Amino acid sequence: MLLLLPLMVWVASCQPAGDKDDRPLIVVTTGMIADATRAIVGEHARVEALMGPGVDPHLYKATQGDLALLRSADIIVYNGLHLEGKMQEVFDQLAKSTTVFNLSDGLDTSQFIVTSLRNDLPTYDPHIWFDVALWSKAIDQLCPQLCKAIGLDSCTESGLAYTERLHSLNQWVSDTLATIPDRNRVLITSHDAFEYFGRAYQFEVIGLQGISTAAEFGLKDITDMVNLISDRRIPAVFIESSVSEKSIRSVMQGCKSKGHDVALGGTLFSDAMGAEGTAEGTYPGMVRHNVMLLLHALQTSSTP
Repeated sequence: MLLLLPLMVWVASCQPAGDKDDRPLIVVTTGMIADATRAIVGEHARVEALMGPGVDPHLYKATQGDLALLRSADIIVYNGLHLEGKMQEVFDQLAKSTTVFNLSDGLDTSQFIVTSLRNDLPTYDPHIWFDVALWSKAIDQLCPQLCKAIGLDSCTESGLAYTERLHSLNQWVSDTLATIPDRNRVLITSHDAFEYFGRAYQFEVIGLQGISTAAEFGLKDITDMVNLISDRRIPAVFIESSVSEKSIRSVMQGCKSKGHDVALGGTLFSDAMGAEGTAEGTYPGMVRHNVMLLLHALQTSSTP
């Protein structure tokens, strides 16, 4: 064994230097951004996402490992509009020495949904990826910026193909959801993440919590929602993969006690995508999953 040790050291020292990955490191916050970024840069850069499947960005707290990863990044991409909560201070600090892209920057603010006014300044809903057309505009502008940042003269073919795919996806979503009767076009979930979706595809959206899952809700909120669902005979409600289903289960039980058996339409992906390696682990796959759930739960159900 002692004779083998020098040999092992010699072999290790002879490993080719090319084994080290010298490509630029891009660190992004959410899975939706990671999916687009990987499509844009291809093999020209490494992409790491901070928030994986089931992670709620509203409540996310960066670990020391996350902060170390951010400090080692050549490029950082985040959603903005306060989706990432208190991490804004971290991004502002890192921007002094690192290339940092706020994905929502550059978009026309008139396209954002205003949730409140503070000192006459608007606070915007950050869930822009639920309007596929708006999200595609964000990716359209990110593509050349990223490619320039990693040293490419123009956007990659795969990046351009990705944005074209989003344009087609938006049309498919519109056409598919148009088959749901108007009276059933009501989307009820744990928190108010789907307002962009509702505006883009003509759905009434009702969330038990507010825009952020950090918002509190109480017994009155549950009671009001139970009464609304029961009075309007809404056929189905939905849970979210990154939010506890306890509150929606309570609503369902309350509806049952009032004589209305509201169905559970399934689990929607809201602030996080599905597991890596699955169709739902991509942005287009996540969108298609959500649309098909809504279609199956609401298309054939009817209200009196």
